Amino acid sequence: MADGDDWRVTISLASQVQVGQAQQALSVHEVEEDVRRQLGRTIVVGAGGSQIFLYAGTEIAATEAQRVARDVLAGHDIRAEFALHRWHPIEEEWESPDVAMPQTEAERQAEHQRLVDAETADSLDAGFGRWQARVEFPSHREAVALARKLEGEGQTVVRRWKFLIVRADNEDDVRELAAQISREAPPDAVVRVEEPGVVGQIFIPS
Repeated sequence: MADGDDWRVTISLASQVQVGQAQQALSVHEVEEDVRRQLGRTIVVGAGGSQIFLYAGTEIAATEAQRVARDVLAGHDIRAEFALHRWHPIEEEWESPDVAMPQTEAERQAEHQRLVDAETADSLDAGFGRWQARVEFPSHREAVALARKLEGEGQTVVRRWKFLIVRADNEDDVRELAAQISREAPPDAVVRVEEPGVVGQIFIPS
């Protein structure tokens, strides 16, 4: 397995108290150093909520980190659940190692198209584009001018003061839209692509 892959061991604990205890136990044991010494591989430890994460660059390193962490926590009578996942660069989420990764360019394109189709379907179900390009202009006049131009091209635009939000159905479309806006907007306008979850929100400073 070549470096450059992303693997993660998720250690789920019953409470924040146990997270602290587990972090202390793993730190004292120096799990990161243990794996590096045995395999010449580096892992990174992180935490969030009631979970601890061990990030590795190979499946072998992740599996070894999981083994060491399991032994350490068992030795401290800390009960935990362990799960191993691999980052899927097209789906952009952690998947089971059993999920096959696309190997050829044709497979990668097909997988990407499937994701785009799913995003578009989500937007259609919601009744609006769930991806958005957010633009902040140096002046109100420039925001109004580009908003009118984009509306004339059939885009759905929300404008508030010096801010624009233009919606799209999927990530491909919104990145193409953001590139177009960047070409047409003033050089000091700020263009951002925003994922589902923040659509429809516009921050307007007081």
